[in-house]
Amino acid sequence: MKFTEIKEQLKTYRAAAESMREIILANAVMIGEIPASTFYEDHRVRFMEDRFSECGLQNCSTDEVGNGFGVLNGETGERRILLVAHADTVFSEKVDHTISMQADRMAGPGIGDNSLGLAALASLPLLLEKLDIRLNSDLILMAASRSLGRGNLEGLRFFLNNNKHPIQAALCVEGVKLGRLSYSSIGMLRGEITVRVPEMYDWTRFGAAGAIITLNDVINKINRIPLPKRPKTSIVLGSIEGGNSFNNIATSSSLRFEIRSESADVVRDILNEIKDRIAEIALESSAEVTLDIVARRDPGGIDFRHPLVRRARDILKQLNIEPRVAPSTSELAELIRHEIPAITLGLTTGSNLNQANEEVLIEPIFNGIAQLLGLLIAMDEGLCDEH
Repeated sequence: MKFTEIKEQLKTYRAAAESMREIILANAVMIGEIPASTFYEDHRVRFMEDRFSECGLQNCSTDEVGNGFGVLNGETGERRILLVAHADTVFSEKVDHTISMQADRMAGPGIGDNSLGLAALASLPLLLEKLDIRLNSDLILMAASRSLGRGNLEGLRFFLNNNKHPIQAALCVEGVKLGRLSYSSIGMLRGEITVRVPEMYDWTRFGAAGAIITLNDVINKINRIPLPKRPKTSIVLGSIEGGNSFNNIATSSSLRFEIRSESADVVRDILNEIKDRIAEIALESSAEVTLDIVARRDPGGIDFRHPLVRRARDILKQLNIEPRVAPSTSELAELIRHEIPAITLGLTTGSNLNQANEEVLIEPIFNGIAQLLGLLIAMDEGLCDEH
C-alpha cells in the first residue's frame, strides 16, 4: 500500500475505532480499576494477557519480570514490530481506583497514564480484524512492567536484553497527549535525598535543626546551582516528605528530584555539584544526608528527518492534529539505547495527570487510534525504514 492510500484511509480507520467505542472504553475502565503500582502490576498484566488470548493472539505469556505479551503473527513474519505501553502507575493499591464515566470524558487514577494506552493495545487486534487488515510483520504487543520511578524501565530492558529475534521498529503508546511526537531522549538522572537526624542528636548545639529544616537548606543550595541555557537544562524538584505530626520535630525527610539536560556531561556535572552541597550540609548540621540514584538516561534518538518521524508528522497533519515535539525519558529511551527506530505517541487530551482525579476526553481517542493504526501500517509496508 502506498502512503497516499494510507492517508486516505485514516477517516475509515477513525470510523472503525469509533464503532468500537464501547469495547475500547470498557477495556480502559477495567484496566484502570486494577491497581498497578510499580513492581505490583501482576493483576493488570494478567488481564492484558487474557485479552490478548481472547483476541486469538499467539504466545500470550508473562516473563520473569512481569511483562505481558501477545503476538499477532504476520503473513510473512520476516519483520517484527513492537507496540509497548507501560502497565504501572504512580498510585498505590490504597487509592480508590474507581473510574468515573461521563458522556465526553473518563476520570480516575492513571486513566491517561497509562490505562488508555493499554486499552488501545488490547483493542487493536479486534480493530485490525474489523478492517480486514492483515499485516506482513509479526506484531508484538507488550504491557511493560517496572517502568516508572524505581522501576527504571526494568521490564522493557529485560525484554530487549533477552530477546533473540531482531525488532525492526517500535511504537510507545501513551494515553496523553494527542499530538505527542517524541523521537529522542534527553539526558536524565533521578535521585532521592534523605535527611535523618540521629536519635542521640544534640539539640542544644548551635544551628541544631530538625530534618525538614535541614532538607530546606538542601533545596536552597540546589536552587543556587547555575544552569546553562545551552544545552537546555533543568532541575525538577518532584516531591518532599517528612515528619509525622504538628508537635514533634521531624527526624527524617526526603526530596525526590530529577536533572534533565540535552548533554550527559551537564547531568554529570550537576550531580557532582549536588553531592558537594549535601556533603557540606551534612558536616554543618551533623545530620545524616544520603543520596540514592534511582534512574539514569542518556541522550539520543532518531533524526527529525527520519522516515518514521516524517510519516508520523504527515499522519498528524492529515488528521488536523498539531504535533507536540518533545524529548522523552520513558520507554523510548531504552529502545533508543538498543538502536531500534521508535517514537512515542499519545492518544487523547487530558488534565490532572498523575493526580487521583486524572481525566481524559473521549472524542479525541478515535483520532488517536486512527493515527496509531495508520503509522503501524506504514511501518509494516516498510515506508518508515531508513534507506
